[in-house]
Amino acid sequence: MPPSPLLGPIALLGSGETSLSGGRIFESLAQGLPSPLRIVILETPAGFELNSSQVAGRVADFLGTRLQNFDPTVTVLPARKRGAPFSPDNAKLLAPLLSANMIFMGPGSPTYAVRQLRGSLAWDMLRARQRMGAALVFASAATIAVGARALPVYEIYKVGEDVSAPPGLDLFADFGLPLSFIPHWNNAEGGADVDTSRCFIGMERFDEWRALLPPGHTTVGLDEHTGLIFDFGLGQCCVSGVSSVTLLRECNPKIYPAGATFSFAELGEFHLPVLLEEGFPASTWKMVMDAASPGQENGEIPAEVQRLAEARQQARLRKDWAVADEFRQQIESLGWRVDDTPDGLKLKRKIG
Repeated sequence: MPPSPLLGPIALLGSGETSLSGGRIFESLAQGLPSPLRIVILETPAGFELNSSQVAGRVADFLGTRLQNFDPTVTVLPARKRGAPFSPDNAKLLAPLLSANMIFMGPGSPTYAVRQLRGSLAWDMLRARQRMGAALVFASAATIAVGARALPVYEIYKVGEDVSAPPGLDLFADFGLPLSFIPHWNNAEGGADVDTSRCFIGMERFDEWRALLPPGHTTVGLDEHTGLIFDFGLGQCCVSGVSSVTLLRECNPKIYPAGATFSFAELGEFHLPVLLEEGFPASTWKMVMDAASPGQENGEIPAEVQRLAEARQQARLRKDWAVADEFRQQIESLGWRVDDTPDGLKLKRKIG
């Protein structure tokens, strides 16, 4: 399956979203995004906390300063709890997501984030925006929550519950990759007395958690102040920050230091969705597409469609017919038809 020029990057941080290393990751992502830079920060993982707005606000202040050269608009969304006034299913509240090209979630509780976001409008909109080129950035609790299986950190080491591996939001299921993520992989706050590695639960309990994972699963351990960036244009991951990323599989574990890159194939049998709208409710996809292409009613061709059409032409010139057909399918999923005429490629809006 060819890489995608359209899907936005996904970055996962082991910690330090407002540190020097975290700032560099945000800046590298911003450099690849179109102007204007529109950042949305979701409060959801910390939505149960009375100060969730302050938690998200600190990140907003940091990004406003760190990315000031990009003249960003930074919006904090208080999508805190389902069934409440500030709900991740409130379309009016979530409207800034429709134009966001960088979306961030961070500290809080992994299991709370999963409960509030699984099957929610916010989660579908976030994923849909990534398919339209937006960058997604997750740190701390959110890094755990987006995995196939979650680590109930607070329930284990604060409440004393038995070790369990409940389902997470499974973001990478869209790409055929069964991945789970453990931030604070190399934490050493406990010193010589208490093992606080593996996101504070220690090696012994981490081994119990890992034993509960299904076959074929890959666990990604992210050291503190270290991030992993998924680049869908290149089909590879890049390790950024001060330390390393660990891949744990049934066999052949690997450690990649900062600056290293590796193929998506290292994580499993990666594939792209056949159509961009695959896996979304039709109403949600239409909402996102209508917002992304406001000029369609006047016949204006959206920038995303034009970019795909140019990429398809290059593939045809190379006689790479499989890649060209993939681009054609993506164009059609955006509501446009490709006609190859003697005068060149023509784009027409699909009717019905």
